[in-house]
Amino acid sequence: MSAPLRVEREDDGIVVLTLALPDVRNAMTAELTQAWSTAVAELRGDRSVRCVVVTGEGRAFCAGGDLGWLASEPDATPDQLRDRMLPFYTTWLSLRALDVPSIAAINGAAVGAGAALAMSCDIRYAGASAKVTVPFAQLGMHAGMATTWLLPEIVGPAAARELLLTGRVADAAEMLRLGLCSAVYDDSALLERAMGHARQVASGAPVAQRLHKLSLANGGHASFEAALQWEAVVQPVTLATADLQEGLRAKSEKRPAVFTGR
Repeated sequence: MSAPLRVEREDDGIVVLTLALPDVRNAMTAELTQAWSTAVAELRGDRSVRCVVVTGEGRAFCAGGDLGWLASEPDATPDQLRDRMLPFYTTWLSLRALDVPSIAAINGAAVGAGAALAMSCDIRYAGASAKVTVPFAQLGMHAGMATTWLLPEIVGPAAARELLLTGRVADAAEMLRLGLCSAVYDDSALLERAMGHARQVASGAPVAQRLHKLSLANGGHASFEAALQWEAVVQPVTLATADLQEGLRAKSEKRPAVFTGR
C-alpha cells in the first residue's frame, strides 16, 4: 500500500507535502491525518527548511474531513466529539505553528476542512480547475478547523458570511478576485509555478522570513504603534546577522545572495 502522504525535500530547502489519496479525493482519513502529524512534527525546528508547499494528487486538493466516522457514531456526545475534533483541528492546522512560510498549490477542489487547510497556508496559488467551498451547514454541521477565523481574515467579513451561509462553490476566477489565491495558473503548470514562488520565498534570509511570518500571524498587529514598536525590536535583530552583510555584498556585487540563517 502506498503512503497516504508524500514528503519530498528539495536541495534549496523547499519541502513538498502531497496528499496522496486520489481515490478518496485526498480526504483527511485517520491514516492521512497521522502521516500529516508525523511529517509536520519532523519539520519543526529543522533549520534547513525554508518553505513548505502543500498540494494534492489527482483532481482534488482535499475533500475535507472523512465524514464516515461521524455517520457511524450517531450516539456520540458533544464532549466525546469535541475530544476528537480539537486534536484533529490542531493537527491539520499545524503548519501555522511552523516558523517557515507555507504555500498551498490548490490543484482542484478544496472542500470544508480541505479549504481550511489551504487557507491556513501563508500563500495560495490555484490551478484553473481549482474551487473552494465551505458547505458545513449543508451537511448539517457548524464550520470547524478555524474556518470562521481564517475565511474572514482572507476575504473579509461580508464575503465570508456569503460563502459560509450559502455553502456555494467559488471557482478559480472568483478565488482570485476574493483574495483566496494570489494567482491562477493552467493546471499542468500549477506545481511548477508554485515551486518557482517557493524558491523566491526560500531565497530570502531565513531569520527575516521567520520573523515576517511571526509579525503577520493572527491578522498582524493590533495597531500602527504596536507594529512600530515590534519592528524596532526585530529589525535590529536582523541587522546584527551575517546574512545582512551577505545581502549588502550581494547587492553591490550584482549577484544573488547566499543566506545561511546566521
